[in-house]
Amino acid sequence: MPEFQLPEKFKIHDNMIVLPSDESDMDEVEIYRGPNIKPFPETKPLEESLSCSCSLKVGDHITTDHIMPAGAKILPLRSNIPAISQFCFTACDEKFPERAKQLGQSIIVGGMNYGQGSSREHAALAPLYLGIRAILVKSFARIHRANLINAGILPLIFVEEADYDKIKEGDKIEIRNIRKGIREGNSRFVLENLTTGEKIEVCCELTERTRNIILSGGLLAYTKGRAGK
Repeated sequence: MPEFQLPEKFKIHDNMIVLPSDESDMDEVEIYRGPNIKPFPETKPLEESLSCSCSLKVGDHITTDHIMPAGAKILPLRSNIPAISQFCFTACDEKFPERAKQLGQSIIVGGMNYGQGSSREHAALAPLYLGIRAILVKSFARIHRANLINAGILPLIFVEEADYDKIKEGDKIEIRNIRKGIREGNSRFVLENLTTGEKIEVCCELTERTRNIILSGGLLAYTKGRAGK
């Protein structure tokens, strides 16, 4: 093996790099976007109580491809969340996107290993755009759960898996004082099915950092808050 010596100085070719604007001018910079590039979905801080309808109920082993399909028809829309969201969960229910948008905000109920497969972030961003505030399942795939938290969507788990049978699509649910509980570090809450009167114990285990992300309404809002913006 020949002996190799590092040069005293590396050549830097930065003629293709446009330096950022000064901080004093950055608010005046206009960003030009093509017609197929849309802003990131708006998020909002976690409400004091969660009250909404179940817009969809699915079974075990739902993949991110079920949630947000890929393919030549859909992938060109990856920078256009409003457009790509129209394909969200259509593999399970073609009417889901329209129904979720009409509800304004809702919850999805699922089974075991929800969100397995590809780690695509669009499987969290499309439901976020459609007003999904929480996902309640028997268990999550690890990376998808992290993506949901970053999007500001509550990842809830049934304490008793058999309670999965106590909620159906269209049921109205409520979890009172959930913001206060998460802020105080609680991990268990009582979900009331207002349609049937059933009370179901659910779990939401979060670290201090992910707790603050959820309270802020997602990772971008959390980061912006820490930066004082």
